[in-house]
Amino acid sequence: MKQSHRSTLNLELSRLNIPDTRASLIVRLKDAADTAAWQEVVSIYGPLIYRLAQRQGLQEHDADDVVQEVFTAVSRSVQAWLDQEQRGKFRNWLFGITKRIAINALLRRPIASVGLGGEAANLLQLIPDKEHELMSQVELEYEREVYRWASAKVRSQVTEATWMAFHMTHVEGLEISKVATDLGMSVGNVYIARSRVMSRLRDVAKRFEVQS
Repeated sequence: MKQSHRSTLNLELSRLNIPDTRASLIVRLKDAADTAAWQEVVSIYGPLIYRLAQRQGLQEHDADDVVQEVFTAVSRSVQAWLDQEQRGKFRNWLFGITKRIAINALLRRPIASVGLGGEAANLLQLIPDKEHELMSQVELEYEREVYRWASAKVRSQVTEATWMAFHMTHVEGLEISKVATDLGMSVGNVYIARSRVMSRLRDVAKRFEVQS
């Protein structure tokens, strides 16, 4: 994605005003048999955990293992976390688990691959010097993942022309007049289409609103 496109996407993320994962959903994670709740959480956080693991130097297979280990750890400790009066954001707690498991995965490698200057040493240097920077990265990745998740749902609810009018103008940053010509739509209809998509994206994103 070009830099201008990334800037446009980041602007749209801020307009969505994405909140933290709603409390009612997290409470449901106490029930391991609640597959709907687990699938919803995994659909948002699974790709985020995977990318964070890869950014710390883990290969695809190891990153997949980290994702599995993180959600296993969540299932074991979510009750204790919920019992805390001052527990903060769910994703911050999840990040802490991810960081610990990623470090352990790197340290399990043969010594030759994680010696001084190796990947594990580099990861350990992030603590605590670049903790704030890494948390900012987590926040941005979370917003992007919610956007992707919401986009997939909304795209299935509108016509292809409506979606493309939104995507081409808001994400790709193309001129509205050019998009109208390319899609065979009036300029007014392009405005209406992209406004409709943004409204639906906000509604879907609110599914992650904290309710308590």
